[in-house]
Amino acid sequence: MARVSWMLAALALLAGVLLNLFAPQPYMGLPLLAAAPLVAGAMLSFRSALIVVCVTCVVSVALDLERGRPATARYVDLAVVGLIGVLALAVNRLLVRQGRDLALARNIAEAVQRAVLPDPPREVGPLAVAAGYTAAQAEARIGGDLYAVQETPFGVRMIIGDVRGKGMGAVAAVSVAIGAFRQEAEYAPTLATLVQRLDEALAREAARSGPVTSTEGFTTAVLAEVSADGGTLSLVNRGHPPPYLVHGGQLVRLDPTLPQLPLGMGLGDLAPAGSEPVDVVRLPPGASLLLVTDGVTEARDAQGTFYDPASSRRMGRRFTGPDALLEALTKDVGRWTGDNYRDDMAILAVTRRRLSSLAAPERVASRGERRP
Repeated sequence: MARVSWMLAALALLAGVLLNLFAPQPYMGLPLLAAAPLVAGAMLSFRSALIVVCVTCVVSVALDLERGRPATARYVDLAVVGLIGVLALAVNRLLVRQGRDLALARNIAEAVQRAVLPDPPREVGPLAVAAGYTAAQAEARIGGDLYAVQETPFGVRMIIGDVRGKGMGAVAAVSVAIGAFRQEAEYAPTLATLVQRLDEALAREAARSGPVTSTEGFTTAVLAEVSADGGTLSLVNRGHPPPYLVHGGQLVRLDPTLPQLPLGMGLGDLAPAGSEPVDVVRLPPGASLLLVTDGVTEARDAQGTFYDPASSRRMGRRFTGPDALLEALTKDVGRWTGDNYRDDMAILAVTRRRLSSLAAPERVASRGERRP
């Protein structure tokens, strides 16, 4: 980048020199001479820009002397080039300061994101876990997508969701959703009860924030529970893109039996306790559960066609674990969109570990204990 910037500044300076030498009267190359400091101020370091400004002033005086221009004209040309050079140096300092402020803001946003949405553990109970978050814009590392995995007395429970909104307001809602999930997942006896308690917690938070209509203050989410032995998977979908079961080279979408409204809309007290519809499927050893946000399912190609993981040939293969599945899906969405993401994309992949992988650490420890 620095080499290109130097070339542009040098090109502007050279073009100004040639125009001054060969252009017919009354045309002059002064505007192009003055453009060289502007290019340097905007694209080079302060020291490099200062060098360009000084060289341009010297060239301006030399050209006027060569062409025999009167002293008054030489002073005017030098004043014009010098003034533009000073402005270019001021712009350079302003850009540097803004760059520092932007970097600081991005670092703060990333720290907040990691504090609110930490990476889940690599292994939880019978599951291996991988999670990824891709921001729609590199400078906006903060958004409303959320996920969490937690081992509880009732099995491994997890959530993936999307809070309506962006920026710090969305992060505040994410912190409420994650905090409520962490708390209630430990004590809610059933997945249906957990969902109702989350619904109530988010509705209370939305009510504190002001009047809530049916189009704001809600969170779409999928909540899942894997039994302690890893064989049973329970799902509740509250208005979120369906998850996928990946096993044996096939990727099957797990649509809810009964569509439900998102969380936090204040409708939890209209249903009897424990009446939340729960879908139960078998999770074979080596099978994976893939949970995504709408940044995946609403990703579009150049023709505006939505991405469908179940229809992708690259996703119809066997994966060694959740990390390979996460990487394959992220790359496939990137290829589909040309890396032009329109929305944040969160992915949570969990794989039921086989019995051999669960027992391996214990056997290694036992052999180590028998060593003298």
